[in-house]
This record gives sequence, C-alpha cells and structure tokens, in this order.
Amino acid sequence: MEYVLGASEMKSCDTAAIEKYGIASMVLMERAALETARIIIDRYGSGIYAGIVAGSGNNGGDGIAIARILAERGVSVEINLVGDEEKLTAETKAQLDTAKLLGIPVKQGLEHAGYDVIIDALFGIGLARNIEGRYKAAVDMINASNAKVVSVDIASGINADTGNIMGCAVKADTTVTFQYRKLGHILADGAEYSGDVICVPIGIPDITAREGRLGAFTYTDAETDLKLPRRKPTGNKGTFGKVLLIAGSKNMGGACLLSALSVFRTGAGMVRVFTAAENRDSLLKNIPETIISTYADDGSRKLSEMEYNILRDGMEWADVIAAGPGLSTSDKATDIVRFALSAGRKPLVLDADALNIISENNELLSLFEKDSESENDKSQGSGSIRSVVMTPHIGEFARLAKIPISEIKKDMLTAVREFTKKYGVTLVCKDAHTIVSKLGEREYINSSGNDGMATAGAGDVLTGIIAGLMAQGMSGFEAAVTGVYMHGLAGDIAREKTSGYYMMAQDIIKALKYLQSRYI
Repeated sequence: MEYVLGASEMKSCDTAAIEKYGIASMVLMERAALETARIIIDRYGSGIYAGIVAGSGNNGGDGIAIARILAERGVSVEINLVGDEEKLTAETKAQLDTAKLLGIPVKQGLEHAGYDVIIDALFGIGLARNIEGRYKAAVDMINASNAKVVSVDIASGINADTGNIMGCAVKADTTVTFQYRKLGHILADGAEYSGDVICVPIGIPDITAREGRLGAFTYTDAETDLKLPRRKPTGNKGTFGKVLLIAGSKNMGGACLLSALSVFRTGAGMVRVFTAAENRDSLLKNIPETIISTYADDGSRKLSEMEYNILRDGMEWADVIAAGPGLSTSDKATDIVRFALSAGRKPLVLDADALNIISENNELLSLFEKDSESENDKSQGSGSIRSVVMTPHIGEFARLAKIPISEIKKDMLTAVREFTKKYGVTLVCKDAHTIVSKLGEREYINSSGNDGMATAGAGDVLTGIIAGLMAQGMSGFEAAVTGVYMHGLAGDIAREKTSGYYMMAQDIIKALKYLQSRYI
C-alpha cells in the first residue's frame, strides 16, 4: 500500500518532519537533490548537457542543488533562473550562493533549450494560479525542445491536488517525486504529463502521514496488496456466498451473463439471476451453473404478483444483491429497483441502469441520505439500506450528484468525497483512475488497469467481482477496493495476452484465473 497526498497534506508532513522530528529543511532538500541526480545519471549518463530551469521557491532550490551534484559528477550543467532572485526562499538563496561559489553557470531566464536533458524545477506542489508571462514562455520552450525532461516533484503547471493543468504545463518524460506520490501524478491530465513517476524516500517519517490520516492510498504491489477471501477446505457452495443478480432486459442480455460469470469466477458459490425471460436460454447455454428466475419484459408498468414473489424469494435467499447491468430504465425496471431498495435488507451493489433509475427518482436517492437513517441503521453506519456499493462511471455519477461532468473533472476527488458525506454508501467512481470513497475511510485511487478496458461490458464484470467478494464476507468498502484493483490487474494480464486493441470484457473475466497463480 502506498499513500498518495495532496499539496497541503504533503506540506503538513514536511512541517512535522522539520518542527516535530528535527529534520532540517536543507537536509530534506539535499536528499531530494541527491536522489534526483542519481536517477538522471542512471538514465542518461554523465556525458550530457543539462539545463536546470529554476523558480524562486523551494522547488527551484531542489533544482539548483541538483545542478551542483550533477556538476560534481562530471555533467556539463547550467542553471536558468526564471524566478526573481530577490524573491528566493532562504533555502533556495543558500543553494544559489553555493552554486555561484562553485562556478556553475547561472543565467537569468531561459535563453535556449538546446540541452540533452532539462530539469524542470520551476514550480512545485504549491502552485495556486495559472502560469503566465515569462513562466509560460519557459514552459512552452521546454515542451518545444528535443530534450528529455525530468520534473522535480511534479511537472510544473500540474495542480498537485487535482491533476488539472494550470494554464499550461511541462510535459515530462520522468518525474522524480519525494516521499509520497501526489494526487496530481495520478488524476486527470497529471497522469499523462508526469511521464514515468519515480517516488524516492528523503527521510520524512511515514508516521507523519499515518498519524494524521492524510491523503488517499493506492496499491502498487499485487503480491502483497491483493488479498482475496480465504477458501475453507471444508466449505460448500453455500459457505462461499450466494448472489442475486438483478440484470438484463430483453434487448441487453449480455450484461447479466458477464456479471453472473464474474461472480462465479471471483469465487462465490451460487448465483441466481432475475432477468427478462428472453435471456433464459442464453444463460442456460453459457452458464448452466446459474439459477434463473425471469419476469416478462412486456411493456407493463409493474411486476405481477407472482413476479414480486419470485423476486422476494431471491432476495431472501441471497447474501448479496447486485442490480443494474443491462436492466433498462423502463417503468417495469424502475418498479424492480424500487422494490429491491424498499423490501430488501441485504448488502447491495448498484450499477448502470439501477443508478440511472435512482438518479431520475429523488425519492429513491433520498433513501441513502444519512439524515434518513433509523437509529438501528445509524449504529451500523450504513445508510437506510445496509452496506451499499454504487459503481457509476463519471457520466452516471454526474447524474446522481446533479453536478455537470465538467465541474466534476475540475476536482473529482472532492466531488466524490462530498457525495459520500451526504449519502451512506461506498462509491466507486469509474474513470481512467477509479476512486473508491466511503465516509470514515481513506479514499482509494486505483493504479491498475489500462486503456484496453475501455470496452463495453467491463463495468458489468466489475459489478460481478465486487458482489462476489461481498458474498464471501468482505465489507462493501473492502470488496470495492479489492474488486477494482483485481479488475484492473486482470485487465493488465488480458492486454499482455492480447492487446489493448483486441480486448473485450470476456478477456478480463478469462484473465481472472491467472491472478492466484501469479500474485497469491
């Protein structure tokens, strides 16, 4: 597990290291510079012509210290000071004075970019406004150069909290960041502009992040991070959990098939599908292990009394209920979702059309509001309905939260946090880097997966995986985090065996079988 911090959180760690634990700021700067210089020489050798582009803050100080260390190791290096010398921080001024005493060339502004390697030390994580004027000219020159670009801590112009571009931004080949990756390395444009992110320790004690419960977390090592439910040698199909899957209209039968197969392939013992009658034959043919209950998708507004009884029996039978994939938003589908929410007390996974129905019916969404909890529900901390996991993609989330997509993209993590403050659910907001949030838990930002997974049905697979893990005893949040991570790992394996262009949702399911042999 790895902590991922925002700008203010990282500054809190710096301050604690300096003021509480007595580690001098210049010591941290020197360690950062040593590690960055080492990486530059390891990657590009010492026979290079390197240009440091430095601002007046401590990020510039890091860059100037890097210049000194590179020069000591035989690199031909120049310092290009774009910031105002009279506005240098104390640490940066000290580094510049030392560099001048050692005879390292210092130029005012960036006169040319004809270097083999450019070290971007213009702005660090504290950038709070758009880049303009001479700083923008420097960024444009860096990006137009043929040099390899190494950014110090974060690519200048990338917001450390959101990953958004602040007017313009350096496009790095490599970013060397210190102690913890920043949210801006992972989210939005930051993922592309950061290049290869290398996180190096500089001596800030981990306790500074742990004690303050700072930042989000991510998984980076599947061999230690991927923890699946233990299999009991004496268990039976009931031991490993029963899932009721409410999915599949007459025109979208594939969604329920993908979800049901994913539940099984995740290790759950039994799956019962409540689906449109038109999907029965396909399910029997492709997953004969499935128990099938059907309703007539005939344009009527409500289930019949017999269909209500069938659905009620399935809900009572199940350990976990998953609803939404391919369900449609018809009147009858709406009636099904309303019944599942009002009559059921089992843990829920809600996806796709179930979420679309909820977003169009405020009385359904209000069921999840924290102030609507009964005293018994409050004691469980799980909303009006017990443990609930919602798995919207960003468009579905926008409809649920009643916020335009453009606004969510400005600060996706904050939007997700605000939603889970209001509603008693675990939220899985699916994007290139999926975020999992639940009030009282540290947010998870997923690092597994690839662009080949942007394919129809991949979300249905994730629904099945999360439901399968919950059926085996995981909490909603734990199952969501583990499910998102293993879904991405399976996608990475699928791309290895095929390609990003070739992949389909079925390939992700097939790749699940390799997770245990490879990582566990």
